[in-house]
Amino acid sequence: MLSAFGALAVTSLSSWPASAAPTIHVVKTSGCGCCVAWIDYLRENGFEVTSEDMPNGALVKRKMDLGISSDMASCHTAEADGYAIEGHVPAADIERLLRERPDAVGLAVPGMPYGSPGMGPETEREAYIVFLIRKDGTTEAFSSYPAA
Repeated sequence: MLSAFGALAVTSLSSWPASAAPTIHVVKTSGCGCCVAWIDYLRENGFEVTSEDMPNGALVKRKMDLGISSDMASCHTAEADGYAIEGHVPAADIERLLRERPDAVGLAVPGMPYGSPGMGPETEREAYIVFLIRKDGTTEAFSSYPAA
């Protein structure tokens, strides 16, 4: 199963024409370096990204309003075409979500796993799972990344 997900992980948006580039809006707290690194990573992978800083309390409220539970939370939250994207989700998974359009809240990488996009070199990656958050609050594995 991991090999199928690994194949998805190498999908790149960089070949998309500029007019078709997916847009994503990121909300984060001010001064978070890993959030900025994830934004840069998304841009390198063909996304058009806007961002805004907000106080931590407002950010937590935004997460809750979008249907992201505390056990799925990370440092930043994004929205792309009606979906919530929580944490350091790889670009290939966001692209797959937007292509497949499941009936869901969105995707989450809880916490801040080392080696996930924006969190250090992938060559030193910790194993982590990208979760699909269903509208009823349940979650399931959307993809997984083994330790490097």
